[in-house]
Amino acid sequence: MKMMKQSLLAAALACIAGSAMAGLPQAEVDRLGKDLTPVGAEKDGNKAGTIPAWTGGLTKPVAGFDAKNGYADPFADEKPLYTITAANMTQYKDVLTPGQTEMLKRYPTYKMNVYPTHRTAGYPQPVYDAIKAEAPKAELTGGGNGVTGTSRTTVPFPIPKTGVEVIWNHLMRYRGGTIERNTAEFPVQTNGAFTPVTRTEKVAFAQGMANPEPNRLVYYMATLTGPSSVAGDALLVVDPMDQVKESRLAWTFNPGQRRVLRAPNIAYDSPGQGSDGLRTTDDYDGFNGAPDRYDWKLVGKKEMLISYNNYRITNKATKYADIVRAGHINQDMVRYELHRVWVVEATLKKDKRHIYAKRVFYVDEDSWQVAHTDAYDGRGELWRVHEIGGIQYYDAQTHYFANEVFYDLQARRYLLSGISNQERPIKFGVKLEPSNFTPDTLRRSSN
Repeated sequence: MKMMKQSLLAAALACIAGSAMAGLPQAEVDRLGKDLTPVGAEKDGNKAGTIPAWTGGLTKPVAGFDAKNGYADPFADEKPLYTITAANMTQYKDVLTPGQTEMLKRYPTYKMNVYPTHRTAGYPQPVYDAIKAEAPKAELTGGGNGVTGTSRTTVPFPIPKTGVEVIWNHLMRYRGGTIERNTAEFPVQTNGAFTPVTRTEKVAFAQGMANPEPNRLVYYMATLTGPSSVAGDALLVVDPMDQVKESRLAWTFNPGQRRVLRAPNIAYDSPGQGSDGLRTTDDYDGFNGAPDRYDWKLVGKKEMLISYNNYRITNKATKYADIVRAGHINQDMVRYELHRVWVVEATLKKDKRHIYAKRVFYVDEDSWQVAHTDAYDGRGELWRVHEIGGIQYYDAQTHYFANEVFYDLQARRYLLSGISNQERPIKFGVKLEPSNFTPDTLRRSSN
């Protein structure tokens, strides 16, 4: 009898688990484009009026836009509503992350200028159509380590029920299909000194390719172009959609050895390329790679201050030296807005290893971009504060990060990454094929 009860219980639990992974019910799918935006965000503003309703986003170039000069700021004339400092931060504690609070405590010159909120994220109609068409079919597989039942969607779980579903929305979100850009990364010393590490990146998402290989999520290639001591170092990463069937593929090229090598360690907490050890590989773009080393908890949704619509910091007239300061970047360059975010807590599994024992992600509801992360060490102490500055690339109808800042509270150093003020303009919709992401092309790209 006892064994029968246990079997019935196991069957019931299996049924519950199976139903949790099933696609979205049609009644919920029908909410997309009605009370929810086409990507699943709340369409209405908040009761206080400090978050406006979503009205379609910013999907057309603004007056004065010229790609050669960077992205014109549609809100250049706005002034801060208020400024948060260590002196008044308790007044705003409910909309600050622990990492923001700690930065305000530690650095007297750190402040947060808060501006009116603009819900600029908006995407092409075919993106919305694919989300609605595939939401009933998208399913998690392998305990959340992969997604099946989709081919073109960029938001498999527009009404997420679990933390890992939110993370998959971030991993798969629309970013223009294909991207080619030149960026700089600065490992900054405690006194503010820095040497730019520059790179060329090519990124292609399977949803934006005519003929992707089976089970592909994204192709990524990066070649360092400076300084001379690292120029030519290159990295190739291919991430699968279903990471149960296949794990990440990665290769590196060293110009001194003239060899392409398989690099299975380019994942998880291995040091990021050119970062001087101030970020992990899976820190890039808020989070990337397999989610299998963590248990993911969906804490809920709340209103938070996040770096948003940061066109000023991307201005081509702004030099890197204008941005970098000792301790933190020039906070007069950073725009904060109040947005609703999904809060997801990742706790390291007991049988897995990673330098971060816990991470808390704050994910923008309108774009599914991770906007902020607080990372904790094995002692439970806050270690790194990761702030992602996103903008709407209105000519490409996509929201993407324009810079990332990683503050290491223990080393008292930081890394400014992904910035391109003094580099060539970003390009979206570049024609890229799987043949552009092979070990042979990795070798040729470094010549």
